[in-house]
Amino acid sequence: MLVASDFDGVLAPLGDDPLASRPTAAAAAALARLAALGPDRVRVALVSGRRIEDLARLASPPVGALLVGSHGAETGEVLAPAPEGGPAGGPGAAGDAGGEDRTGVAPGARSQVRADGTTARVRLVPVALDDAQTALLAHVTQGLEEIADPVEGAWVEHKPSAAVLHTRLSPHPAADKASAAAARLGDELGAHAMTGKNVVEIAVTSTSKGIALDALRTRLGSPAVLYLGDDVTDERAFAVLGAADLGIKVGPGETLARRRVADPAEAARALTALADLLGA
Repeated sequence: MLVASDFDGVLAPLGDDPLASRPTAAAAAALARLAALGPDRVRVALVSGRRIEDLARLASPPVGALLVGSHGAETGEVLAPAPEGGPAGGPGAAGDAGGEDRTGVAPGARSQVRADGTTARVRLVPVALDDAQTALLAHVTQGLEEIADPVEGAWVEHKPSAAVLHTRLSPHPAADKASAAAARLGDELGAHAMTGKNVVEIAVTSTSKGIALDALRTRLGSPAVLYLGDDVTDERAFAVLGAADLGIKVGPGETLARRRVADPAEAARALTALADLLGA
């Protein structure tokens, strides 16, 4: 089965400083137990709107975890450590698409020092923009900077294929007006605007967590899927789940998910219960 989850608000509590986010100890332990069951039984995936570089560093996911950043525009994987004297196959090496080649070398693999103090071997695949998308991204970024500039606490995050207006630290109603202006900007520029919790992301590529989850399912041979999410953007992932799958909404709000838990602590308990059930 595929156990996939958003990061912020699910594995990690939401906070004012995006770079301070860390998974709870219980969530990290549960994911490690699930991943240790091996790719023939369980694959763990993190599906996030974050830049994949930041997702891999802050979440410190276990070996074998698949990574989706920027709502699907970026992908990656946490590989097994290379032993002394030569490379080693990661969890995808035995015929898994995107794994290591026949020489045992993972193309693009590199070491990354992570927020938990560990070093992991990761392969991160960035998005490639054409000239038109690059030009559009410049216009999106400039427009959002102009919207954020007069608003106290507002700031713009720069991603490889998007720019994001953050208003978590901004007072109301200024935050609401800025968010509305950002959504209009996306429409005016013909870009792809997505509204989440105190954020408006404008992307120059067409993707979503639902598209990304479908791609993971196809890559892995259509396993059953458990997906956990807390944000409006996670509803696109819940929307592609089938009768054999399960979606868990974390926190309040309307949802397509069939189950709900209150907060990241309860999400960690749900993952722990699954690990117990599977004998991890």
